[in-house]
Amino acid sequence: MTIDTSKTYSAVMKTDRGDITIALLTDVAPATVNNFVFLAREGFFDGCTFHRVIPGFVAQGGDPTGTGRGGPGYRFKDELSPTPFVQGIVGMANAGPNTNGSQFYIMLGDAQHLTGRYTAFGQVTEGLDAVLALRPRDPERDPAPGDKILGVTIIEA
Repeated sequence: MTIDTSKTYSAVMKTDRGDITIALLTDVAPATVNNFVFLAREGFFDGCTFHRVIPGFVAQGGDPTGTGRGGPGYRFKDELSPTPFVQGIVGMANAGPNTNGSQFYIMLGDAQHLTGRYTAFGQVTEGLDAVLALRPRDPERDPAPGDKILGVTIIEA
């Protein structure tokens, strides 16, 4: 495991719209946080876009292809919890149970129907205005690239 579960982790995501600080929930989803930290430190997210942004619902990123079909080349199991999917929660996007990879989403609104069905692993603590400013985009209908993730810095304390 890349992370030390006795420490706290946060991520500062630099985007076209501003910086987003995310508290990573190691107590709720340690394997998922470990995966996110590993990918961030490897620069995997640098240059990825928010390829799917649905106002009032989610902003999804972490796909290097920008299509919604890409990932890191591996999958890992869900870490389901009762953490409510409300505005600012960061969760793992997937193609079904236990198919997590690199794609994640930030909640733009509340969606209680996702609670217990997807892995929550973070909470936006600063920069929610930048999240809410992301340009709406549907990768099936919009050929223009989404807003870009310029880089992700992991802070360990």
